Amino acid sequence: MTRTGGCQCGAVRYEARGEPQHHALCHCADCRASAGAPAVAWMAFAEDEVTVTQGTLSTYEGKNGARRQFCPVCGTGLLYTNAQMLPGIVDIQSATLDTPEAPGAQIQCAERQDYMADLAALPEFQRYPGM
Repeated sequence: MTRTGGCQCGAVRYEARGEPQHHALCHCADCRASAGAPAVAWMAFAEDEVTVTQGTLSTYEGKNGARRQFCPVCGTGLLYTNAQMLPGIVDIQSATLDTPEAPGAQIQCAERQDYMADLAALPEFQRYPGM
């Protein structure tokens, strides 16, 4: 199977071939800081299964071998690699897939924000409240 995706502005596109090794929602502090969000969903593939098909990525060299790659135009986070901790793997921010899929697990829950453990308890609105 081939999955395709890209950034918000369309400058960068990628494809991933084959089946993912895992697909998880990560709650670690590093992902939260990078994304400015309470968690990030990642879908992992072997390095040779992921190809950037359009555009050029910018790279942020983080802590402990982490490399986060993103669109230099709109800033959308796209890929993560860490040769020390996850050798041979490329993680794709799965919300950037053309057809997003639900993660199958949550990881790094020891760092999860407390309120994320019970999101179902929060009121829900189809759009902004009052609109």
